[in-house]
Amino acid sequence: MVDHVLPDVLDGVDLQGRVLEIGPGPGLVTAALLECGVAGLTTVEIDPRAAERLRGRFGSSVTVHTGSASDLPLADQSFDVVVCCTMLHHVPTAAEQDDILAECRRVLAPGGVLAGSDSKTSPRLRMFHLWDTYNPVDPAGLEARLAGAGFDGVLVTESEKRFLFKATAPV
Repeated sequence: MVDHVLPDVLDGVDLQGRVLEIGPGPGLVTAALLECGVAGLTTVEIDPRAAERLRGRFGSSVTVHTGSASDLPLADQSFDVVVCCTMLHHVPTAAEQDDILAECRRVLAPGGVLAGSDSKTSPRLRMFHLWDTYNPVDPAGLEARLAGAGFDGVLVTESEKRFLFKATAPV
């Protein structure tokens, strides 16, 4: 993820502003964003134990909120960039995934960018997630879903195992 996917996710994204990462899990992308020079990084993690581990790992360099990305505890237009990597498939329903996309749009300032990635479905990935939530996103429909959430300039690109997406909040 960090060495091969994240550089493509962040290609052309200005990380000098206010950055939010949703669904950081163990903090792999969080650490990489800090290494990229992101100052004042904020994350939202739904699992309270994972959020506590993030607080312990990153201290005051990251503001960690515990909560759902489908109901972000953050003000409208409060971020310049939202990063969402390999987490949407952990969301139980398509409707909740759409709520997350809408919340990302809500917290982005005009001209702000949503940048992310997720895995394409496969039998191996289904087996890997046998005992947890696995609801893969169909990349063919993601452009329409992002536009439906209010984004402009939507770009979805696919490779064999994953897809990347970028979208902009209207100015």
